[in-house]
Amino acid sequence: MKIDPKNKTDLSAQIAKAIRDAIISGDMNVDERLPSESELADQFDVSRSTVREALKRLAAQNLIRTQRGATGGAFVRRLSYDDAYAQHITTSTLLLSMNAVDFETACEARFALERACAPLSSARRTPDHLATMRAEIHRQAQPGLSDERFCDSDVAFHRALVDGAGNPVLSYQLAGAVEAMQPLMNMITFTQRNRDVIIGLHTRIADALEMQNSADADAALAELTAYTLTLGEEAMEARAKR
Repeated sequence: MKIDPKNKTDLSAQIAKAIRDAIISGDMNVDERLPSESELADQFDVSRSTVREALKRLAAQNLIRTQRGATGGAFVRRLSYDDAYAQHITTSTLLLSMNAVDFETACEARFALERACAPLSSARRTPDHLATMRAEIHRQAQPGLSDERFCDSDVAFHRALVDGAGNPVLSYQLAGAVEAMQPLMNMITFTQRNRDVIIGLHTRIADALEMQNSADADAALAELTAYTLTLGEEAMEARAKR
């Protein structure tokens, strides 16, 4: 592992990247102990405070864990999908908001990814996934349910659809689409939407998955896509008239 002292990039960031690259490449294995702070300082020819800052960066990325005691130190951490979800959702939310991604682009990406999950979810969904979707449909139909709670339920419904595909990599990749894009889309469209229409489409999706009919699930998702795009256009027009 090496860094370039002449590089203007923060030395601690360079060290963190060097260690991160070693972990990703497999040169450092899960649960392997990193060299001590003193050893790393000597290896990179930097101060221990610079090494500590690099280790903090790696810990913030969930790439290492620390352990105290005689057998303590910093160790390569096994990153789980659950650990990665929150970070992925936060990053996706910031990316969308900071780069002003337009509604149509976000909607296109989110539903294209979700429709790709439909065939797998039709084949692999469990009774628990179906029960979650049915429970959320029932919740969405409750009178007096606030817009915020309806949005939460909307996300939970689609999360179950995605998780029903039984593929943790897809679930991770779609966490940003469902749990970052969808709340932003809901914020734009909630004043325009008809809950009965959404509940009807959700019911059709759940029915199709229960019958393992991927074509019907895809058709309902396609209608939901078109409806959501129409809501977005109406919401934008309403804002423009204010």
